[in-house]
Amino acid sequence: MLVAMIVGAEAAFWVVLALGLLARYALRMPRLGGALLLAVPLVDLFLLAVAFLDLRGGGEVGVAHGLAAVYLGVSVGFGHRIIGRMDAWAAYRFDGAPRPAKPAKGGPARARHEAAQFGRHVAAWAVGSALLMLGVWYVGDAERTRPLLHLAGLWAVVLVVDGVVTAYDAVRALASRDEGSGSGAAGGKSARYVAKSDS
Repeated sequence: MLVAMIVGAEAAFWVVLALGLLARYALRMPRLGGALLLAVPLVDLFLLAVAFLDLRGGGEVGVAHGLAAVYLGVSVGFGHRIIGRMDAWAAYRFDGAPRPAKPAKGGPARARHEAAQFGRHVAAWAVGSALLMLGVWYVGDAERTRPLLHLAGLWAVVLVVDGVVTAYDAVRALASRDEGSGSGAAGGKSARYVAKSDS
């Protein structure tokens, strides 16, 4: 059941996000759209509550509980970025805002992009791992929570590998002279436009 809840939470995330953007731009109801966008994290809180209630009810601790923690961590680490990008594209498509800038292909701007993405992964790992350890503490049985500990260790390895790859990509980007489109004037205009539309 928990796996189905995770899939449902992912679907609900995109549905609520789409409804928020639709109300904000297509229907010209910015307050309703903003309220829906603010409600997106509630989907994650609901999933967290379901996972812990399942543990409290004596449910067998399995990979699904670990995946719920991973999903919540990724949502915290990358959710704000995803919502911001989708909002910028919707503003461009429906409200005449500047086209969102693509990440730079090289140069310092690309290196900063890679570092920012890794920073989001670190945030996701920190939140997800904390939830995994909280689950271990909550159950209070190291043998039952072995899948959670295994997943936490595996994610730590993935994070280290991602850090090495990010460092390599950043060095390559710094060695390149191609700045690409990056965070230039268009990106600045988009950010100012979104801030203005919120007021």
